[in-house]
Amino acid sequence: MIPVTTFAGRKVALFGLGGSGLATAEALVAGGAEVTAWDDNPDSVAKAAAGGIATMDLRGADWQAITALVLSPGVPLTHPKPHWSVDLARHAGVEIIGDVELFVRERRAHAPDCPLIAITGTNGKSTTTALIAHILKTSGRDTQLGGNIGTAVLTLDPPRTGRFYVVECSSYQIDLAPTLDATTGILLNVTPDHLDRHGTIQHYADIKERLVAGSGTAIVGVDDSFSSLIADRVERAGTKVVRISRRHVLAEGIYAEGSHLMRAHGGTSALFFDLSGIETLRGGHNAQNAAAAVAACLAVGLDEKDIAKGLKSFPGLKHRMQPVAKIGEVVFVNDSKATNADAAAPALSSYERIYWIAGGLPKEGGITSLAPFFPKIAKAYLIGEAAPAFAATLGEAVPYEISGTLEKAVAHAAADAARDPQGPAAVMLSPACASFDQYKNFELRGDAFVGHVAALEGVTMLI
Repeated sequence: MIPVTTFAGRKVALFGLGGSGLATAEALVAGGAEVTAWDDNPDSVAKAAAGGIATMDLRGADWQAITALVLSPGVPLTHPKPHWSVDLARHAGVEIIGDVELFVRERRAHAPDCPLIAITGTNGKSTTTALIAHILKTSGRDTQLGGNIGTAVLTLDPPRTGRFYVVECSSYQIDLAPTLDATTGILLNVTPDHLDRHGTIQHYADIKERLVAGSGTAIVGVDDSFSSLIADRVERAGTKVVRISRRHVLAEGIYAEGSHLMRAHGGTSALFFDLSGIETLRGGHNAQNAAAAVAACLAVGLDEKDIAKGLKSFPGLKHRMQPVAKIGEVVFVNDSKATNADAAAPALSSYERIYWIAGGLPKEGGITSLAPFFPKIAKAYLIGEAAPAFAATLGEAVPYEISGTLEKAVAHAAADAARDPQGPAAVMLSPACASFDQYKNFELRGDAFVGHVAALEGVTMLI
């Protein structure tokens, strides 16, 4: 835990007592703050109170005595309308911040020289975050990994000289971190997302821009128009910018040509890293993620040898295009995190012959957008509620069966792939659906897939 000493002796209101909110309350108390917490969920309030956190309905708080409102990132700050606690704080002139802001204040107070790499982007940020942390750890650095990737940032070890922090930041967290000052900030891309919470794509992009604008070195993917303009603005403001691309040859920066990462400088470019053969970094999207990771690790002082070692040994992000096993030339891929068609596209684009397990609780739009990948699919194995609708979409374009359950789909796909005369193939769970018809969450669905694969005869597990 990181005790939040920068609010010692001051009154702090906290709203939102989920996992990260409760951790934040505990960190504030440990640092000497006088915390009063609340949540709209009575069970969360009861849990906090049982853990020794002072609770009361903040509607009755003396806001003139409160220094700050610490808001959990899941609570609306601006759209569709501000939460009532936000209105109360603003009316009293109380600053509104989140756990990432508390972390950066502690870092500045106690170890401002410890490197902080902060990562955001609509897509790819979790993989990039995990990859950077893996490269740092492999090189022997004291590395702390947290933020939006699933570990609350204030549960990490306290800042100290020589300790590296790799923190994934959602747009919600950035919006609550006005003084975020990463050593190296990464913006991978900006595409429409979370507009229910930000109102417009421009507002969403403006929030993302804050992370790189406040960084010592800004690493920006320039394959979308919003990010390209952000790179230009941040550079004009005096920040060092490293551009990355998976689609364009750059005059300066790091770009991908297939599985090759090219480094361009002074109008010339040369091969920098070769990603071929690294199963966990297949596909153009992962080339962009790797380019960002390489640029970030260089910026905080790693050498090319250390970076290459980390790239080659990267185990992948669990449930995201994760190679989990092999039987002969057949690789089994867990992409359970692909809960809609757009999320399934990267995995489908990364293999040439696929035995595809898909289905679950369907999302709006189904899988019609995945039609360009249908020629890669040797056969589809459909499960869950979406099976009939997916079968109708596949029609005569792709052979399919309605397997019903994941266990049957794995067994049938493995058998068919083993008999495939056309060479290497992938048995892939990339459902393009939510899991809730058969599993509590995508993690349990992915774990079930791994378990069914592990039970196959002749399997060699990779995890």
